[in-house]
Amino acid sequence: MKRRRILVAAASVPLASQLAWAHHGWSSFDQDRPVYLEGKVVRTKWQNPHAELVIEVPAGLKLPADLAKRTLPAQSAPVDGAALLARAALPRRSERQWELELAPLTRMEAWKVAEIKPGTTVSAVGFTHKDEQDAVMRVEYLFVEGKAYGLRSSPA
Repeated sequence: MKRRRILVAAASVPLASQLAWAHHGWSSFDQDRPVYLEGKVVRTKWQNPHAELVIEVPAGLKLPADLAKRTLPAQSAPVDGAALLARAALPRRSERQWELELAPLTRMEAWKVAEIKPGTTVSAVGFTHKDEQDAVMRVEYLFVEGKAYGLRSSPA
C-alpha cells in the first residue's frame, strides 16, 4: 500500500508542474506589446490560482481616445503604467471572445475588486501570448465601472 502511494505521488509530479506552468508561466506573454481589450463579461471564474473573465469583444473595437491619459493607481511593483497605456494596441486576432487572466483572489481583495458578474462591461490593458497564439490576455490594468486597478502587485 505504501509503495502504491509513492508511485501515485511520483506520477502526479509532472502533471502538477504542467498545471503550475500553465497558470504561472508569465514568460510566455509578450510584455513588449501591451494590448487593449474591452467587452461585456459572459463568464467568470472567481477562484484561485487567479480570477478569470471571458469577455465578448464588440465588432469594430477601437482604442479609446483618452486611454493614454487615464489615471492609474499606485502599486507596490515598479510598473510604468503611463508608458504601457501609451503603447497599447488592439489585438491582431479577430476572435470575439477573449479570456482575461486576472490576479489571485488575495490581490483582488487587496484592491477591493468585487466579484465581477456577467453582463458587466470591462476594459483591460495587458499582454497576450507571444505571437497571439490564442485569445488569452494576462491583465496588467483592469477598468471596471469607472475605477482602475493595477493587478501586477498590491496597492501602494
